[in-house]
Amino acid sequence: MNVAAPITAYDPAEVERISAEMLAPLARKIDDERIYPEEIVRAYGKAGAYGTHVGGKDSDVDLTTAVLAMARASEECLSTGFCLWAQDTLAWYIASSDNDHLKTELLPQVARGEALGGTGMSNPMKALGEIEPMRLKGARVAGGYKVKGLLPWVSNLPEDGYFGTIFHVEVEGQDKPKRVMAIIHAGWEGIRLKLDHEFVAMGGTATCNVQFRDVFVSDDWVLADPAEPFVKRMRPGFTLLQCGMAAGIIKNCIDLIRQVETPLGHVNKYLPVQASDLEAEYDALLADVVEMCATPYDESDAFYLRVLKARLAGGELAMKAAHWAQLHQGARGYVTHGAAQRRLREAYFVGIVTPATKHLRMLIDQLGG
Repeated sequence: MNVAAPITAYDPAEVERISAEMLAPLARKIDDERIYPEEIVRAYGKAGAYGTHVGGKDSDVDLTTAVLAMARASEECLSTGFCLWAQDTLAWYIASSDNDHLKTELLPQVARGEALGGTGMSNPMKALGEIEPMRLKGARVAGGYKVKGLLPWVSNLPEDGYFGTIFHVEVEGQDKPKRVMAIIHAGWEGIRLKLDHEFVAMGGTATCNVQFRDVFVSDDWVLADPAEPFVKRMRPGFTLLQCGMAAGIIKNCIDLIRQVETPLGHVNKYLPVQASDLEAEYDALLADVVEMCATPYDESDAFYLRVLKARLAGGELAMKAAHWAQLHQGARGYVTHGAAQRRLREAYFVGIVTPATKHLRMLIDQLGG
């Protein structure tokens, strides 16, 4: 089914106003003081930023608007852009599922920014790739599952937030446990959140460690059982949406280079990478991403390989653009409150957030790319 409740219409002028008037002045404080910009994250929801890609697998879904809204936020502050990605991804999980209960009861709230949350898939995605073990274990009980374990790094998660994740369930007579994907509410009995603010950047993302102590997960909250077919359905969109973060920081780094062309152009011209070089790569990458955004439910290996390559290129170009922005800005960008050094720290997050650069390269190799 499609979403029954109305979703707030997308308002590009309001997204621009939020980015320029609310977020830009707060970006330094979010970085320095690790403040979670909850009011701003909710405001983007009211402007429709999370409601353009939630029609479901049987609809004509396009991720372009979601990616571009995320990019606009990321131009000012990657922490906030990342929170938009987490919120978009939570909506993507529910909309892509066959769970009518969650589509009716929760999805409209998520799409409007009334219910906040994100993705608890860092560990499960790595576990599916056999990079690390699954951290959550579940057991079948009447009406659902009891789940225990510790899930690291769930972002955009206030105390009343939601997130999607996967847990293992031992099945009698089978050598390997099955995997179940569900939506979890942070306020359920047995859930304990601990803020994780040790990153060199991105401290304002409400990133938590989540402890499960025999948490009951009702069947009404299960997205997929078993999880693997659903993961294959949603992973292209999950990965494509991240390109919004890369696009925003690349564009801003190009702007930072152009800002110093007049005072420093006479010497910066000797640097081998100029704004025009980065802009050509950015334009080509964004065109490729936008084209793929029109078919996010393509489950073919060929399409997923193309998505992975674009995501890898986005992360690498973000780090490259931030590197050259710092060199073009010179000392003025290397001070405590310099924009260039902040963007450099943020850009490395695009390279290490799941799926990280090394994870992407592994997946590309496995698909013969």
